[in-house]
Amino acid sequence: MRKMQDYKFWFVVGSQPLYGPEALAEVEKDARKLVDGLNEGGKLDYPVEFKLVATTADSITKFMKEANYNDNVAGVITWMHTFSPAKNWIRGTELLQKPLLHLATQFLNNIPFDSIDMDYMNLHQSAHGDREYAYINSRLNVPAASVYGWWGDADVQEQIADWQHVAVAYNESFNINIARFGDTMRDVAVTEGDKVAAQIKLGWTVDYYPTNEGVAVVNGIAEDEIDAAYKELEANSDLVEGDNDHEKYVHNVRYQLREYLGIKKFLDDNGYDAFTDNFQDLEGLEQLPGLAVQLLMIDGYGFGPEGDFKMAGLTRLLKIAADNKQTALMEDYTLDLRHGHEAIMGSHMLEVDPTLASDKPRVEVHPLGIGGKDDPARLVFTGAEGKGYDITLSYFDDGYKFIGYPVDCKTPEAEMPKLPVAKQMWTPEIGLAEGAKQWMKYGGGHHTVLTLALSEEQLEQLARLFKVDFINIK
Repeated sequence: MRKMQDYKFWFVVGSQPLYGPEALAEVEKDARKLVDGLNEGGKLDYPVEFKLVATTADSITKFMKEANYNDNVAGVITWMHTFSPAKNWIRGTELLQKPLLHLATQFLNNIPFDSIDMDYMNLHQSAHGDREYAYINSRLNVPAASVYGWWGDADVQEQIADWQHVAVAYNESFNINIARFGDTMRDVAVTEGDKVAAQIKLGWTVDYYPTNEGVAVVNGIAEDEIDAAYKELEANSDLVEGDNDHEKYVHNVRYQLREYLGIKKFLDDNGYDAFTDNFQDLEGLEQLPGLAVQLLMIDGYGFGPEGDFKMAGLTRLLKIAADNKQTALMEDYTLDLRHGHEAIMGSHMLEVDPTLASDKPRVEVHPLGIGGKDDPARLVFTGAEGKGYDITLSYFDDGYKFIGYPVDCKTPEAEMPKLPVAKQMWTPEIGLAEGAKQWMKYGGGHHTVLTLALSEEQLEQLARLFKVDFINIK
């Protein structure tokens, strides 16, 4: 996965001065134990740092400003150990530009029946404080996430970890830079979008480059670099020559590796982590990038076919959120409409991401039949099984919208020996017919990102953070 910032999360506890210094000292002691427990629990991929017990509006506002300007802080976690008057939180929360998680928990997971008294009640009133605090977030229309339950439980820590990945993806979205080699495919509508609106709403910078600028870098890749990449490819996949003669097979695979290394160098040298190409604009290239794109997506780069920069940004964004696990560019391709077998077969010409592979990918060389170039090498594999989510990003006159639905992912019922591309089957949980009708009704495109690693809740959290409409079909 491409390197990102070393992120952490700040933890703040809500209280008030009326409890007195002894009680506030106990609040801080409990909070530090809680934070230590989260960090030692083994569920979080990013550390949590205790910052303060917040008792005044000024201290909260100062804290939120500092969180905004610390690039390593991906988000803020709040806990109302006691009753914290919510008016104190208004200004600071309005200023916060980082993701916010309300951890609705209590220091102990039980009521100490034999010793509980009013001092204990006053100090441990998260049930009271949570509602006061959540009210003001709701009234401010803040896209705060919430996790409810005892902080020491594994499932609660897993929910915090899931939110952390969403928060990191949100922060990284403002660092997503997309290089477009050529324009969008001629006459296609759904691949279009507003680049300025994408930068305003999602933080993505989208830049155009003539294809020949990328070709110059591809042509400059040294043979010894390709030799090393070829050895790595042999170690990670099965090289299947098929009906090709040996010399042609090796040349075509090596050319894809040349494209892979060249595009990667161009992106890295110019600060991009996502890109598009277009088979109508391949001047100077021997082959449409296939294996090259697949290897780049394994590395965590975003990609959009046919000039679709929206999907380049979305694949990169969701790969960040999913830690590059089982999250891939997809396209609705062909259908099984038999009763009892209803399914969509997702694929693409060449570029489906092997993070979905359930078997060892095979490197094959076959004619493409489109684009007028030499036979491209590609990775051929079967997709995954399990619960997933299929999502797209469409642009309309009233702005961007996420459109998606939960799906049941399957492997094909039978072998497809004459189809030399990656294959992923799925069926919308709502049913193929109803899912397809709703998808088309709302204007969902044919390019999507399919993920088995991200939950519906995480995707909804992302949409709320961006303040982008999310049409969830279910």
